[in-house]
Amino acid sequence: MKFLKKAQKNEITEHRIYLKLSSFRKNRKNSEILRQIAGDELKHHDVLKRFTGTDAKPNLLKVWFYTFVSTLLGITFGIKLMERGEKSSEKVYRELGEKIEEFKRLSNDEDRHERELVAIIEEEKLQYVGSMVLGLNDALVELTGTLAGLTFALKNTRLIALSGLITGIAASLSMAASEYLSTRTEQDSGRALKSSLYTGVTYIFTVAILVLPYLFLSNYVLSLVVTIIAAIIIILAFNFYISVAKDLPLKERFFEMAGISLGVAIISFGIGYLVRIFLGVDI
Repeated sequence: MKFLKKAQKNEITEHRIYLKLSSFRKNRKNSEILRQIAGDELKHHDVLKRFTGTDAKPNLLKVWFYTFVSTLLGITFGIKLMERGEKSSEKVYRELGEKIEEFKRLSNDEDRHERELVAIIEEEKLQYVGSMVLGLNDALVELTGTLAGLTFALKNTRLIALSGLITGIAASLSMAASEYLSTRTEQDSGRALKSSLYTGVTYIFTVAILVLPYLFLSNYVLSLVVTIIAAIIIILAFNFYISVAKDLPLKERFFEMAGISLGVAIISFGIGYLVRIFLGVDI
């Protein structure tokens, strides 16, 4: 009974979430299916009410949170993140469905929701994930390596930050231009421009976060450590987003991307140290 009351609260909460999300959709087909799913969730609540004998109130904090996440990071990510939380409910629905017909229908509905959601989502953010990956990965590999090399070559946080910013901004413009030209040969100029913007903006955003420690900390070694930690957090956060939105494995992608970025940083760190000794630079 405790589980059924919790499941009932989840159903009415998700009814509210889907209803709110449907009102934000410009795509009429997406909006209509979201409203249909919202209606199904309300029916699920009413089915459970026959067993619990009580009405459930939605969790307003969850309604706000998932609506906010969906607005900020995209409806695909928000919904799939929410659907992940339904796994325990689906398992119990299936078990109860072996004996009670109502729960069998609930289980079938939950399965259908996932298939429909995957089919209906037409979201611009996900169409340009490849461009975002390109910008993020290139910025992480190139700038982490550059900052690591400059750290022991210059030993001055202000000079390192200045050099890193100049390098990062120039590289982001170059990367955006290259993405535009490569995409322009295959698709229309409007899509190519958007693709280049996603690449450039992601690159500059990454550059800003990686350079920030050198602007606020005076110790160059500590700045490098904080930059590397920031790079790992960026890699983890981005790969978590992709793994949820695209149903891809998180662990493999994270370790691959982190290994490449940190490997380049270590090599560049050594090169910077050797170049400093070879040229006799002392700042």
